[in-house]
Amino acid sequence: MTDFNALIEADKGQPARTIRILDVNNFEDWLKDQPDTIRNIVTAYNFTANPESYLILPVLSSKGNDDSAEQGDFTVVAGVIDHEKLDPWALAKLGGKLPEGKYRLAGAHAKNALFGWLIPQHEFDKYKELPNRQGPSTLLVKDEISQVDEALRQAEATAMVRDMVNMPAADMGPDRLESIVEKLAETHRADLKITRGDTLEKHFPMIYGVGKAAMRDHAPRLIELKWGKPDHPKIALVGKGVTFDSGGLSMKSPAGMLLMKKDMGGAAHAIALARLVMEAKLPVQLHLLIPAVENSIDGNALRPGDILHSRKGLTVEVGNTDAEGRLVLGDALTLAGEDEPELIIDFATLTGAARVALGPDLPALFCSDDAMAAGLIEGGDQEDDPLWRMPLWSRYESRLNSNIADISNVASGSFAGCITAALFLQKFVPENTAWAHFDTYAWRPASKAGRPKGGEALGLRASWNYLKARYN
Repeated sequence: MTDFNALIEADKGQPARTIRILDVNNFEDWLKDQPDTIRNIVTAYNFTANPESYLILPVLSSKGNDDSAEQGDFTVVAGVIDHEKLDPWALAKLGGKLPEGKYRLAGAHAKNALFGWLIPQHEFDKYKELPNRQGPSTLLVKDEISQVDEALRQAEATAMVRDMVNMPAADMGPDRLESIVEKLAETHRADLKITRGDTLEKHFPMIYGVGKAAMRDHAPRLIELKWGKPDHPKIALVGKGVTFDSGGLSMKSPAGMLLMKKDMGGAAHAIALARLVMEAKLPVQLHLLIPAVENSIDGNALRPGDILHSRKGLTVEVGNTDAEGRLVLGDALTLAGEDEPELIIDFATLTGAARVALGPDLPALFCSDDAMAAGLIEGGDQEDDPLWRMPLWSRYESRLNSNIADISNVASGSFAGCITAALFLQKFVPENTAWAHFDTYAWRPASKAGRPKGGEALGLRASWNYLKARYN
């Protein structure tokens, strides 16, 4: 894991290169005050302070040792949307791109942009030595010190999600998910419970049903962590931990399977959010639940047409074994509700329909409580981790009807797939419990500044910002 602590340092007047933050509105005023040499360079490179652009310039003279000083062997000018209010990604184009050394901002305060300085300097390098790797670029801060711990926590949690999702299924099976949660429990003195084997089959039959085909090498299990003081409000976090999804007997195509190592992305989000809660010592009773399975193929694999019993008592007709995530989540959500928490949040890489509707960058949010939904969306807006609320449209419930069971795991017809999946999950959530469901992609198909192609945390910082605001 990247040592993010080395990337931010208290500003005590030590030598550092200057990063001057500009936007299109103050660019001309800055330019006219520059010597001819600098103006000529800026013109030659057609730099106009557009967002996500920057230019390295020579230092022609030293003007002192304050924030406006130009020190070192070069200075940087960087374009942003608004130089007076930096967004969380404003510095993402600089972190990890600038040469090794110390830097200080001029013309802006880092504040909420510290996360965007940190996270680009993390790279997934477990299986490949990355070329041209350089030392850290360290940002010096003064009045942003109170923001540093928060930025560090968010960067570490985001990197955790990315690394977990990027890991191939051979190295990120149910046992690895268990070991990651076990390490968190040890670090934060939390209680850990693992349910496997006959006990899993008896008490969590849908989790067992999905995972039984991989029993020999990747045995299914329910991973639970509990943390917090008994007089604090209860919250539950649930994450879909399908460590590889072949589709089961309703088998995916080779192309469809190519990214299915990421089908545990919901678990990665829930685990990282639990980590944030415990690291910040949020005053809550936390219950983390990860149903961890591999959806595989064997002689005892779940079949289309099978009937599963659930922990809640509902019988479920399996119309498609590739709609397995909602099955394992159903049992976990039932258990989460039995503790009567104040709220439940679940994360899942659940449906392609959500991606068709909203694309890869925008998680679909389903929520049974309007105030909670508004808080989550606001949290996402503040962190530039956007969400889009989708309807729990009850008139579509009839599409989940089964002739021989209480409910089917797939809807009749191809329309509104993410809505009917959410409605299926809602059957396993207590009626009076505030519940949010994130149908997230957990993957970035194309790179952006600070956001490389690969595993991604989408909805993590939004939900964390909401929990902080609600319980701090």
